[in-house]
Amino acid sequence: MKAVKEKKWVKWEVLLLLWMAYLLNQADRQVFNTVLPAIKASLNLTDTSVGLIATVFNLFYACLVPVGGFVGDRYSRKWVTTLSILFWSVATMFTGLANGMFLLIVMRSMATGGGEAMFGPANYSLLGQYHTDTRARAMSIHQTAYYVGVIMAGWLAGLIADRMGWRSSFLIFGVVGVIWAVIMMFRLKDKPLTTEEKNALMAKKPGIMDGFKVVFTTPTALMLTIGFSGLIFVITGFMTWIPAYLQEELHQTQEAAGFNSMFYTYVAAFVGVLIAGSLSDCFGSVKHKIRMDLQGWGLIIGALFLFFMGGSQLYILYACFAGWGFFRAFFDANTYAVLYDVTPARLHASCSSAMIMTGFAVGSFAPIVLGVIKQSVGTLEATFPILGIIWVVCGVMMLIVSHIYYQRDYLKMLEG
Repeated sequence: MKAVKEKKWVKWEVLLLLWMAYLLNQADRQVFNTVLPAIKASLNLTDTSVGLIATVFNLFYACLVPVGGFVGDRYSRKWVTTLSILFWSVATMFTGLANGMFLLIVMRSMATGGGEAMFGPANYSLLGQYHTDTRARAMSIHQTAYYVGVIMAGWLAGLIADRMGWRSSFLIFGVVGVIWAVIMMFRLKDKPLTTEEKNALMAKKPGIMDGFKVVFTTPTALMLTIGFSGLIFVITGFMTWIPAYLQEELHQTQEAAGFNSMFYTYVAAFVGVLIAGSLSDCFGSVKHKIRMDLQGWGLIIGALFLFFMGGSQLYILYACFAGWGFFRAFFDANTYAVLYDVTPARLHASCSSAMIMTGFAVGSFAPIVLGVIKQSVGTLEATFPILGIIWVVCGVMMLIVSHIYYQRDYLKMLEG
């Protein structure tokens, strides 16, 4: 009985450690978005050039994610996640020393993006190993780190930048990441494998393309990846430019814009993801396609709020931020639960990397596309309806595929 309690305690400690790691992962990304206008002014950059920095970051991240999935399925997931945190945190510190476009791309896009690419697949698959019957709930709690991270970074990075300069924001967040990496070296543990799992792993080592083959030949996983790509495109464009929108159009300070652009969205998302995770575990365990249904409706309803953002009164704008955040959380809560429902456990990291690579490769173009539109028409407002249409199309497609293929793919995975 004592051993059972210990096992239950360990899996929640793993969740806590990975929750904080994911918070730092997302906070690190949001620092750049928050201080973007200050970087642009300090280094004399254009809207298109700063959009290019974010685009190269996401492209570099996307290209290296399959490597992260490959090593995550073959080697210690503890050390893959821990060393990736250490690497990107050091790169974040050096971003604060950049004095031009070239160094920003090298430090911010290549070094930071490369370090974060190693983190994602191993992080999710390790959490999925520890949580089986509580998977959707654990993934939902884990996802709240994203929301807390961007709110915290949006506010703190702006506060630090207003008082100490934008370079200090990168230095401070980088140091915190290094400290957490050291803590994880001592506390995080790999999930012990059963004899059957060890034999299966030794019998056939996953290849780097195995995850892609499974994802792109499984209709449910393929549709999830398409929906994920639409989600990331909209979120990446939104998060890159909305702090600048509040600063330039509504004349808010870096601190105020960093806070307001993220607070309403991600407090609502925090609530939404916990509700969606509970609904998914409650009903999805009986009728599995409900997980993807929740995602599809989340995109469709969340898209409606994008259509009302441009030209709105401030209180309406913040209400739209909240509504958009609440319903996008229904997608977030179920992403990996859906993927793991229809893919074999031994390839979870590889399948995750295939989905993440595709999503971020598509999403990487959002900052520069929105930057070009903004520079051409002089405002970001013209892009909101475009982003909304993308979500509606993806949401409808997910509902159709869920109805036709989900149960079949789930049973096929169990039989295989």
